Amino acid sequence: MRYCKKCVMPDTRPGIKFDENGICSGCQSYEHRKDIDWEARFEEFKALCDKYRGMNGDGYDCAIAVSGGKDSHFQVHMMKEVMHMNPILFSVEDNFPMTEAGKHNIRNISEEFGCPIISMKPDIKAQKKLMRYMFERYGKPTWYVDRLIYTYPLLMAAKFNTPLLVYGENVSYEYGGSDRKETYSAREQLNNGVASGIDEQELIENAGVCVKDLYLTRAPKQAVLDSLDPIYLSYFVPWNSVANAVFAKKRGFHDLTHEWDRTQCVENFDQVDSRAYLVHPWLKYPKFGHQGATDYASRFVRYGYMSREEAVKLVRDHDSKLDPLCVRDFCEFCGYTETEFWKIVDSFYNRDIFEKDDTGEWVLKDPVWES
Repeated sequence: MRYCKKCVMPDTRPGIKFDENGICSGCQSYEHRKDIDWEARFEEFKALCDKYRGMNGDGYDCAIAVSGGKDSHFQVHMMKEVMHMNPILFSVEDNFPMTEAGKHNIRNISEEFGCPIISMKPDIKAQKKLMRYMFERYGKPTWYVDRLIYTYPLLMAAKFNTPLLVYGENVSYEYGGSDRKETYSAREQLNNGVASGIDEQELIENAGVCVKDLYLTRAPKQAVLDSLDPIYLSYFVPWNSVANAVFAKKRGFHDLTHEWDRTQCVENFDQVDSRAYLVHPWLKYPKFGHQGATDYASRFVRYGYMSREEAVKLVRDHDSKLDPLCVRDFCEFCGYTETEFWKIVDSFYNRDIFEKDDTGEWVLKDPVWES
């Protein structure tokens, strides 16, 4: 494994690119910010909102895909209070037991900003079948939920005639990905690898679901997609996950302080809604040798909040440590014993980058703290 010379991101992140100086594309994108005329970008944003504001009379003139998290709070603030739009919010709930913070936040975003939220809870029976198949076959247990997070807002925006559909950051561009492109349009995000690449027929033949179970996972027809104007807010304003959390807490957002100290995380404000869901992002670790601790430690370095040496220590202390509460909630929902769970996880360890130590634990062959 090779690591970015500025942050702690490894070259095993899918789609990441390093330049001739050993700097990752996430750091390159962040460095590029100093060359952007943000005032001109904001004028573009205002013109876009002017185009759609009031298009449905007293009805909604834009839609926002939300989870209730810190970024959702910032997005709703920008659209309603700064741009004076009339947004309707769409969310997908994952059916897992929610944290107290998660319960509070989804309510708070509506109460604080005065916006309706239409939430969709997936078919639990289908979700369990698909989670088990996708976990055992690909190590991507929440694919079904993630796919709905992408498709549902598009389907609903079409139904409500709100073509301006607002998302947060362009993940591939901001942090490094295979479809990295500096663009305001979020129309191509269905192909970004998070919830794409799975054939529907494969699921019908192997996961025990039928074609009707997958109806909402289908993207709108191309003509409908072409009528929508989904955007990344991060194109128009400098995106900062920590700044969004600071803002959101001032508007009633709750992080996990005093509720849950997550062993695999280096912050307490991202993806705080449920415990079981976090198994999915952690599974990047056995496959690629890094997960959320590396992601956020790298952001902290880019934002100038810590040194690379401090980030290395965070990665060493947290990246490999999936929290036991995540495992318990996940196993209870899916019907696994913890023995079965860890046996499946064990099968996903990448033998090219991992080896077992004398205690039988998987350890990286080339960890960042030895690079």
